Amino acid sequence: MSTDMSTYKMNHTMLRVKDLKKSLEFYCDILGMKQIDQWVFEENKFSLTFLAFDGDNALHHGVERTKRQGILELTHNFGTENEEGPVYKNGNDDQSRGFGHICISVDNIEDACAYFESKGVTFQKRLTDGRMKNIAFIRDPDNYWIELINQSKKTPSFNKANTRFNHTMIRAKDPKASLAFYEKLGLQLIDKSDYPEAKFSLYFLAYPADIARGDREGILELTHNWGTEEQEGPVYKNGNDDESRGFGHVCISVDNIEAAAEKFEKDKLNFKKRLTDGRMKDIMFLLDPDNYWVEVIGQK
Repeated sequence: MSTDMSTYKMNHTMLRVKDLKKSLEFYCDILGMKQIDQWVFEENKFSLTFLAFDGDNALHHGVERTKRQGILELTHNFGTENEEGPVYKNGNDDQSRGFGHICISVDNIEDACAYFESKGVTFQKRLTDGRMKNIAFIRDPDNYWIELINQSKKTPSFNKANTRFNHTMIRAKDPKASLAFYEKLGLQLIDKSDYPEAKFSLYFLAYPADIARGDREGILELTHNWGTEEQEGPVYKNGNDDESRGFGHVCISVDNIEAAAEKFEKDKLNFKKRLTDGRMKDIMFLLDPDNYWVEVIGQK
């Protein structure tokens, strides 16, 4: 058996949502994503809904789900929509810090922000806020942050059909350890930004493609706050315990899942779930150095 990491995809990011109807109204009706798949588990009382930008101008229009990049998986546990107040954490407070945000790239950020304002979308950061005037942040119904960035070519007006699910940001305690782990999954460092005044760095990882960073889908952004690598014990939450529950995992898809599992074993990666564990024999989960879950699925 063999596996070719050049065929791997950064397939999806999973977020838990309180009210699926409200989340679909936001991501589909306002942002312009489409539902490309859904699994409903009545016995276990939860559903998985897969969204992607899939219009005629989309980067992966019509591509089979497991071979795509830039998918958002919404996990809905039945009944949470009836609970009072927030159900999930967005990863940006002291108790849940770990996951930071997802990011979409748009063809005209000024016009896009005006459009989101007109739809009553909540802003975490407007273009005019702070020192960085080229990015904005909005919030979804569960208060997850969504960064807005510009694509390489600006159009006269915002067109939802051109939008892309650019990246997912997670915080990393030790960038050397995290980079070594993700490189063993075939991801490559495509860009890095240092901010000495604020004492943090951003690392952008992706599978090889000759596409400008702002025009891509399937990027993983690692945020390193300088000095965390010197701290004792875990620094960040992975989104799957009671204090931080919200973000669930990122997922890569591979050409041959049995061969990939064999490779990851040889590379001595840390498993959360092997193929042979549990009832689902066609998926596995790895743990990165910060204990974030990385799902691995096979391509069809």
